[in-house]
Amino acid sequence: MNVFYEIPASAFEVMGLIVGFSVSIITAIQISKEYKSKEKSSLSAGYVIGWVFVYGFWALYGVRFKAEALWITNGLALVLQLVLCMIVLRKSKRAKSV
Repeated sequence: MNVFYEIPASAFEVMGLIVGFSVSIITAIQISKEYKSKEKSSLSAGYVIGWVFVYGFWALYGVRFKAEALWITNGLALVLQLVLCMIVLRKSKRAKSV
């Protein structure tokens, strides 16, 4: 008997939403920090762009396989990551021109 398979799928969906929204909160905190700071970003462009692709893939995966927890939370994380990406790239461009 495997306890793992006795957990209802709906419980995994709820936990997926909770964990996914937690990631979005963490990204929102990073956006706030980057936006308020006038210093050059400590995040590399490659890092933030890479996460755009990761969140984009998992959002599409969730749509494809009708996994609400995946597409909802990763879609939100994708939007937030795009905002963070724009801030980091803008700071990087500003730092090069100075």
